[in-house]
Amino acid sequence: MQKNIKISRQEYSDRRRRLMDLVGNDSIIIIPSADVKVRNRDADFAFRQDSDFLYLTGFNEPQSVAVLIPGLEAEFILFCREKDPQTELWTGRMAGLKGAVDDYDAEDAYPLDDIDEILPSLMQNRKKVYYSIGHNTGFDLQVIAWVNSLRVKVRKGIQAPHEFILLDKYLHEMRLFKSPVEQELMRHAAKVSISAHEKAMRVCQPELMEYEIDAEYLYTFRKHGMEPAYTSIVGGGENACILHYIDNNATLKDGDLLLIDAGAENQAYASDITRTFPVNGRFSEAQRQLYQIVLDAQYAAIEQSQPGNNWDDPHQAAVRVIATGLIELGLLEGDLEEIIKEEKYKPFYMHKTGHWLGLDVHDVGDYKLNGEWRKLEAGMVLTVEPGIYVSPDKNIDEKWWNIGIRIEDDVLITENGNEVITDGLVKEIDDIEALMQSES
Repeated sequence: MQKNIKISRQEYSDRRRRLMDLVGNDSIIIIPSADVKVRNRDADFAFRQDSDFLYLTGFNEPQSVAVLIPGLEAEFILFCREKDPQTELWTGRMAGLKGAVDDYDAEDAYPLDDIDEILPSLMQNRKKVYYSIGHNTGFDLQVIAWVNSLRVKVRKGIQAPHEFILLDKYLHEMRLFKSPVEQELMRHAAKVSISAHEKAMRVCQPELMEYEIDAEYLYTFRKHGMEPAYTSIVGGGENACILHYIDNNATLKDGDLLLIDAGAENQAYASDITRTFPVNGRFSEAQRQLYQIVLDAQYAAIEQSQPGNNWDDPHQAAVRVIATGLIELGLLEGDLEEIIKEEKYKPFYMHKTGHWLGLDVHDVGDYKLNGEWRKLEAGMVLTVEPGIYVSPDKNIDEKWWNIGIRIEDDVLITENGNEVITDGLVKEIDDIEALMQSES
């Protein structure tokens, strides 16, 4: 299943060029890398690069700053760590200044220690600073200090930038539309995730621990050179009714459902799949009834995930199917239109039907433009994930208690419709039961 898919240096260059063309020659763009985060004492979490920084540079090291200066001879400058054999001995190889130029196409590269001396001069006579303020307080203060250092030189004819603009406006709109290579990376992540979910269904049985099932995902992801795109949700029984349950430490009980929300990250691109199945391999009648409603709602939402439809159309389609089904089962009472209008379904279905997907599992990009739900367009990738969750309630028949169901797939909007890139994973009731009875 291994594939040698890489984003080319030319694609990174094209991204930078497009962004610089959007902001204009009177601007400067500043993007810091992510920092290494301490896990405990002197042990760090595995480094994950900032998605915006990675999208524009492909440079996967901490303690770095990318600067784009449209119109200068050196338009792309990287501040990064200098190559140091002693550091490399302890923590791994570094690109260094030469590598930043030779391997990542920076026109100039400088030691990060020199940034306070060099960057203010690059900001001179630039009217606008494009920077995502608010994500890194320490770096925010550093950027402000650079601007202030220029303001005191006004009598020398030096002009400081007078306008700060969130970089998100342009960059996140670019990230919303996935290139063919990005799409292929996400397809590959989906295939690995599908393999992990199939393995979980085959090995699942009563009395296993949730973390034993979680371990199957971690093994499959790492076997294919990937990481979890997020902390996996492995919730059996009542835990399936906790939307972001991540303890994953309870015993799986005979007769319960198991909800698993897990996806692999391939070169920082996420997949995101949820499946719900019976711990013992057979759905009860109550579980079947609620599951089929959720599945029908997902099919209806996917059908509405079409170019030209708006972002909210899939959600509204799912809501209508779920509300109708809950009325038919007696879990809701009243007129369908009134229930939808007054959102009386929300005790059972309290979240939206999806989100953007890409370099972040909840990826960037506006859901509304000018106050209106935006239109879906080719190249966008979204999740479609309706659910029903029934927590114990004295007004609800006990046969429904602690049934939590969510079904989630990843959908690429195409020119003429959509592609469900996670469609290879079973979700029909009979198919799930057949897979769970097959040899592991």
